[in-house]
Amino acid sequence: MITANDFYIVVGLGKSGMSLVRYLASQRASFAVVDTRSNPPELARLKCEYPELEVRCGNLDVNFLCRAKILFVSPGLDLKTPALQEASRRGVVLSGDIDLFSQVVKAPIVAITGSNGKSTVTTLVGEMAKAVGKKVAVGGNLGEAALNLLSDDVELYVLELSSFQLESCQHLNAEVATLLNISEDHMDRYAGIKEYIEAKQRIFIGAKHCVINVDDHYSSPLEWSGSPTECYSFSVKPQADDFLGFKLMSLHGETWIAFNNQPLLPIEKMKIKGLHNYANAMAALALGHAAGLSFEHMISALLDFKGLEHRCEWVANIDDVDYYNDSKATNVGASLAAIDGLGGDITGKLILIAGGDGKGADFSSLKGPIGKFCRAVVLMGRDAKLIEQVLPSTVQRIYVDSIEQAVKESALLAQKNDAVLLAPACASWDMFNGFEERGRFFKDAVRGLLL
Repeated sequence: MITANDFYIVVGLGKSGMSLVRYLASQRASFAVVDTRSNPPELARLKCEYPELEVRCGNLDVNFLCRAKILFVSPGLDLKTPALQEASRRGVVLSGDIDLFSQVVKAPIVAITGSNGKSTVTTLVGEMAKAVGKKVAVGGNLGEAALNLLSDDVELYVLELSSFQLESCQHLNAEVATLLNISEDHMDRYAGIKEYIEAKQRIFIGAKHCVINVDDHYSSPLEWSGSPTECYSFSVKPQADDFLGFKLMSLHGETWIAFNNQPLLPIEKMKIKGLHNYANAMAALALGHAAGLSFEHMISALLDFKGLEHRCEWVANIDDVDYYNDSKATNVGASLAAIDGLGGDITGKLILIAGGDGKGADFSSLKGPIGKFCRAVVLMGRDAKLIEQVLPSTVQRIYVDSIEQAVKESALLAQKNDAVLLAPACASWDMFNGFEERGRFFKDAVRGLLL
């Protein structure tokens, strides 16, 4: 794909842009870099490592863009940007780092997307592959940029992919692909849910095997390619013997994950808890099985897996109240999964901490689960009032100005056997430098209750 006679432009100098720069430089390609920002995140590093490389910051120059054969566009920049659309109209190809990666990679790809759970499933599949003894590389939207992972030693790539990354994918051709679930997200970028789903569905392009969540209609490829499939469901009745795939079943008074009606492991032995995590576990098992990993090693990895930081992460038990950090719940669907998953697992009620930048989302689906599982909701951030509008009248609500205040108020509201859950249903940019910082501040505030 990359030739010495053509000129390329990297559009956007963040993590993926810098990985493109390094790859193109390694191929001795002729290229330049542009960014709409005056001081993009990787500019200083770029000037240090590649001082001779042409870099243009500020408004995009269409005529300059049209000098390139291919524009490798950062996932953070909308492909509908007028300058990019004009370049495309004039015959310039719009691509991205994942599209390039998929064309040069030599080992199979397990590709994972979805509105919620994709980081947990991606990490878990990576751990399962390691347990089998494979040389595995894990990254994409999670951790290391895909192009930085390229190595002749790697036997399997496990990639988390966002809708933004998939927009420019034409040739993914994954060995195994899955769309875990769909809930409204990034409505500040997409014209509507249909456009968002179409972006997510691109993960199935050229896939040899598909893993389908039977509980979510949009998990199935809308354009069927005839690829072999693995299915999973946590809503299928345990006695449904005709269901072939991964499900929950009852055995000797315990709930087990089963495959084709054969029990694999009891969920009580898993360190990750909640219905959403049981679904994540089944998804990972299905992906691993489709990729040829053995059940013995996958189950061993699953039993050892403690979950990810900021994803329904248990923080502490203080005065018989558990505190959970799910700062990664940056959309309504993720918050719903946490509320349903934990709410059904505890004997008490939830004190939910929610709010932030809602990204144009509709919060109305929170009303039922909050009414069922929550004692109170502590609200903060820019769109707190929008969330309050959908709360049932039976649930107490309180406004706060900081995460520290949210934790203190939650501790006062909680009763014995309750759980305090940070699952904001919103992005964090209005108050924090990302969901990671929000989660760290929450954990610090919880530990501060002990002082």
